[in-house]
Amino acid sequence: MSDTQQRIADLVKSNDILLFMKGSASFPMCGFSGRAIQVLKACGVDPKNVKTVNVLDDDAIRQGIKEYSNWPTIPQLYVKGEFVGGSDIMMEMYESGELRQLLGTTAA
Repeated sequence: MSDTQQRIADLVKSNDILLFMKGSASFPMCGFSGRAIQVLKACGVDPKNVKTVNVLDDDAIRQGIKEYSNWPTIPQLYVKGEFVGGSDIMMEMYESGELRQLLGTTAA
């Protein structure tokens, strides 16, 4: 496993809610990342409780996360070490109630 893949694996294992995104929770740098944060907020998750990784700060992570998850786009959400998906999947899961159930939260 490469150093980058090991760093990603360590992040995934050590954070209950982890979002690889462009920008930060307080300043998303793309619409999809912004939507991912809004969906988490709508599920009752305090953005302070979400570990975010700004892929724009580290090109190795930006490319490596796509290989790690075998998913071509960013943002990418991980909950308790499991890959959930990108903003479209998050939105679908939010609308069905699945995401709130996975996160163990109630509506905000």
